Amino acid sequence: MSHGRLLTVLLVLVAIYSSASVYHLSSWAFVACFASVYLVCVQWLRFERVSRMLTEYPYESRASLKKMTTDDAFKIQLCLMELEFPFTTEKALQFALFRTYGIPSISKLLIQTKQLSEKAFASKRYADTEVLIAEFIGHAPSSDRACSAIARMNYIHSVYQRAGKITNDDMLYTLSLFATEPVGWIHRYEWRDLTDMERCAFGVFWKSIGDAMEIDYSVLPSSKSGWVDGLQWFDEILVWSRNYEEKYMVPDLYNKKTADETTAILLYSVPEALKPLGRNVVSALMDERLRAAMIYPAPSQIYTSTVNTIFGIRKFVIRHLLLPRPYFMRHQSISPTPDKDTGRYHRLLYASEPWYVKPTVRNRWALSALTDRIAGRPLPGDDGNKFKPYGYKINDVGPTSMEGKGMQAFDEVRGRLMKQGRGGCPFAFSK
Repeated sequence: MSHGRLLTVLLVLVAIYSSASVYHLSSWAFVACFASVYLVCVQWLRFERVSRMLTEYPYESRASLKKMTTDDAFKIQLCLMELEFPFTTEKALQFALFRTYGIPSISKLLIQTKQLSEKAFASKRYADTEVLIAEFIGHAPSSDRACSAIARMNYIHSVYQRAGKITNDDMLYTLSLFATEPVGWIHRYEWRDLTDMERCAFGVFWKSIGDAMEIDYSVLPSSKSGWVDGLQWFDEILVWSRNYEEKYMVPDLYNKKTADETTAILLYSVPEALKPLGRNVVSALMDERLRAAMIYPAPSQIYTSTVNTIFGIRKFVIRHLLLPRPYFMRHQSISPTPDKDTGRYHRLLYASEPWYVKPTVRNRWALSALTDRIAGRPLPGDDGNKFKPYGYKINDVGPTSMEGKGMQAFDEVRGRLMKQGRGGCPFAFSK
């Protein structure tokens, strides 16, 4: 919601209050009048952002979607993630990562490298993954930060690819989940569905990420003839992903070990007495195939019903009772600018251990921090430099064993990506 429209709503509500004083309206009459106008404003503004996007971007028809640029796709997706559906898209991306652990070839690597099988490594690995994804999701495709994050990610993957421990199918499957899970979660749990333009934006953006990662798309039906637009690519990778799961998402103890450690991270701030309930909620959010692959028991129907009811109530409240999130309250998980003293970046939010979080007064004494303090959980700045409170450099993010390594490869890939002009249309030369 723009500042102008927010100001309009506030002025209308102030006018109602003033009128009530002038005309001596009863309390009940004032409340009824105020509530009626407020609800009308909610209805007026709730779809204002999507209407504005449809007007702002020239993609009103299916034929026009083939011209969508990666820059436009980035802006559309960022609006959805920061303003329209921040909670749901964040959880969808977390579960996309979680879902990859249902494939034994992926979970086995994480166990063998100890990146998710031991608590000493698990939370940092999770934080590093969040940081790199947030960097290239939150910054323009041709920006230094986005290209740097992809370059660092590519180097980390290359170490395992050269050793034959990561296959192209593993990479393509992971990419498919980050492209499709947010769309699926929004469809199931949010107050409105996405438009074709918005779904296309996910396809265009993540296709460009796959290109930058040099992922081979030859297993997709239109890889040779070319895709018409982001929607066609999205639909094809969704079908491929589901077929891949049918074949390779099978029960395995490696899956369970990674799932257990990731669930512990997701439930980090939940009181110990409530963690069994929390594990049932996590299980209720899984589909049957994923649950079986993780060797998790099916939750009682009451958990599934409760989760669906809560999301249903949330959907109704947001749709009919809440004003849209204004820009100044947009969801941001990493610092928009580097620290003026160190040149490093910080995480602004954290769900488990406070990796890369600056020990400000707010981060150490806000209500959430006090809760952690009472529970004996570490706060930003605790334990010296253990959690790197001084922040991170993008070219150093990753396993401790890789810190300071791969700088030449990083510089080469980053430079190549920045020269490519990644903001254009990835389907420009398709049919």
